[in-house]
Order: sequence, then C-alpha cells, then structure tokens
Amino acid sequence: MRIITIPVTPFAQNCRIIACESTKEAVVVDPGGDSDKIIAALTSNNLILKAVWLTHGHLDHVGGADVLRKQFNTKIIGPHKDENFWFENLSMQAQMFGFSPIKPFYPDEWLSHGNTLSLGKLTFDVFHCPGHTPGHIVFYEKNQQCVIVGDVIFKGSVGRTDFPKGNSQQLIESIKAHILTLPLQTAILSGHGGETTVEHEIKTNPFVSGQYG
Repeated sequence: MRIITIPVTPFAQNCRIIACESTKEAVVVDPGGDSDKIIAALTSNNLILKAVWLTHGHLDHVGGADVLRKQFNTKIIGPHKDENFWFENLSMQAQMFGFSPIKPFYPDEWLSHGNTLSLGKLTFDVFHCPGHTPGHIVFYEKNQQCVIVGDVIFKGSVGRTDFPKGNSQQLIESIKAHILTLPLQTAILSGHGGETTVEHEIKTNPFVSGQYG
C-alpha cells in the first residue's frame, strides 16, 4: 500500500491518496479542497482513481470531492447516512469556515458499520465512529495495520464535539470501542497533524488514557 498525504485548505487537512502498489488503483480520502494538487499527484504517479472516500461531511474534508468525481467520472463513497445534513448545508459551512461558495452535492453511496471496501489487493473495514459528527466513519486495513480516522482522534487529542450534533461521550466511546481495540502497532492516520499509533495514544492521549481523571 502506498500513501500520499496532501495537506489541503487553510486548515491543513490531510487528504490522502491510497494506492494499491500491485494494480496502481487508488482512492482519494477526504479531498477537502485544492483539487488541482490532488489531480497533479494522481497524474504524476500514474495512478488510476477508482473512487473518492469520505470520513465525514465537514467542508474541509469534502470540498474537492465533487470536482474529482466529475473530473474522473467516478463515485463518492461514504460517509454514513447520518451525515446527510452536513451535505445539505455545504453552503452554510462555506460561510461559517470562510471558504469559497459551494453548492450542495451528495455521495453516490452511504456506508454502514461492518461494510468492507476493496482497492486492488487491499481490503478496508468500515467502522461507524460517531461523536465528532453523527455519521463519521473510519477505514481500517488489517493487513497493512493502518486506520484512516478523519477527525475522530489525533496525536494527543480527539475531535471537537461543539459542532451541531456532536457528542463528547459518544466520541470517547467510539474511540475506545473501535480504535484503541486495534493491534497496538496500528498506524493512525488523522485528518490533521502527524501520524501516531494505537499504542502511543493508549499510553499518552489525555482524553482516553485514563491518566488525567
């Protein structure tokens, strides 16, 4: 598996190009904007875009998704259907976050907990992890020991829960049930900031380690 990380938008959101090295097939996870950079990376690496995958509906994670869908005649897959209201309100999000105006669009397919997605020889399990947003999902590749978590958990922190329909208790429950139960050496690829591991967060993350209350 090859991972290309492209920070996009003023929020430095970690858009990821995930590619199967055997087949050159790729998906783009959370293209929040700067579509030209993403397209250039796909082209320069001779990758075949099969789909766009989304962890949740916040604009800094989805803003370039419709551009890629049209450019490559592909599908937007995910997140969970409980994110529908965020897509309905993309125009409001643009005003709220100071982004350029954007018209609402919607995924081609919603995902549910327990779904699996294939990319070449790679297989990703889908976990529903609400809390930051109600329909947030993550993508876990068992053989590669890697989980793409959007804004569920960060190195030393967790996602915000002060947006509409956020829930802090639900977020912690999601993290403990679906992230911290993964093998300790599993790499955590977050939507912002640097990479970390399950083991590191269990030991040091003050929100979930139990060391601080």
